[in-house]
Amino acid sequence: MKSKKILYIFIVISVLLPLNINAKTIAEFEAEVNKYTAELKEKQNKIAKNDEEVAAVKKNIANIEGQIKTAEEEVEKLQEEIEESNRKIAEKSAESKKVMQYYQIENGDNAYLEYAFGAETITDMIYRMSVVEQLTEYNDRIMKELQQLIEENIKKKAALKQKQEELKTLKEKLEAEKVRIEADTQTIRESMPSVETQIKEAQANVNYFKKLGCGATEDILACQYRISQQNSNSSIPSVGAFSRPMENGYLVRGFGGRYGHLGYDLSSSNKSIPIYPIAGGQVHAIYTDGCTSGSWCRSMGYSCNGNAKIVVIKHNYNGSYIYSSYVHLSGYGNISQGMQVTKDTVIGYMGTSGCSTGPHLHVEIARCHWKNNGGCTYNQYLDRLVNPSSLFNIPSRWTNR
Repeated sequence: MKSKKILYIFIVISVLLPLNINAKTIAEFEAEVNKYTAELKEKQNKIAKNDEEVAAVKKNIANIEGQIKTAEEEVEKLQEEIEESNRKIAEKSAESKKVMQYYQIENGDNAYLEYAFGAETITDMIYRMSVVEQLTEYNDRIMKELQQLIEENIKKKAALKQKQEELKTLKEKLEAEKVRIEADTQTIRESMPSVETQIKEAQANVNYFKKLGCGATEDILACQYRISQQNSNSSIPSVGAFSRPMENGYLVRGFGGRYGHLGYDLSSSNKSIPIYPIAGGQVHAIYTDGCTSGSWCRSMGYSCNGNAKIVVIKHNYNGSYIYSSYVHLSGYGNISQGMQVTKDTVIGYMGTSGCSTGPHLHVEIARCHWKNNGGCTYNQYLDRLVNPSSLFNIPSRWTNR
């Protein structure tokens, strides 16, 4: 019975945090450093290309907005012309009536005929018939021309309205394309370190594990864990449970995995609420990322308030290390690198440093870390991300940890 219980616990833990993290030997790690160096440069080029596409789309949008404005002005001008035509019709109608009244014989209903047959001589009659015919033709022609002008203007107005709608639809499509490109850029990471930083850290990892004494074919993460636990000064107590990093708050954005949102965005009514580790561990890194004014995040329209303040905590869980990162902090707690912390240690305060649209905490969890000898490159880090909800419950809102 006891063995079944142990097996059940092992299965639950394995589901929460898979043990196989596909770590590499030093030789494989070195090969991947070279490979990822090329990939990272390609990714940087992709960001630059996206920026160019966004600039081109913005230019097209501005051009379409100009066309829309011109079309609106043309519609207004046509409306004025239609109103002027209507006014002329009214004037010509009044003028025609006055002319007819001038020639009209008193009893009125057959004015043209009475005028024509009121002639005293044949010559006078022919003259009067000619006048009547010219008056009617003139009146009919003028009225027809004006009516035709109105109809043409109405058709032009309808065509311009249609053009306006087409331009607006095109603008909406371009706006959507702009959003898509910017979202693509955003997925090339919220807290993405610069190419130079990644290469530097990856090489430092290689040097660290060589110096640590890991075997040529030994799993470097297993080697790191084994040697660290043998050293009482660097040994990290194991943890069995995790808590939310804030006393109260609400969920802003969920986890999307390697090709989506890398962690959870959390916020609170208290925009400078203290931030705690999700469990006890060791401060692995305290640093700022490379997102500053003028960098790729600025091209996305983000308000970059300087480098994002980040704290990384290393936890001993289920026989291996996991790393939790806390991003966009307004400031740090009373902590230092290498310091042992508990789940109740204040490691910082929620803020909006770096690439951020407002005060919130971005929390990422992974089974290795690309910085400070965490055992992987940045690309490997992305492959080893953990959904925070697999470690602690994240409701839409909460009032305790």
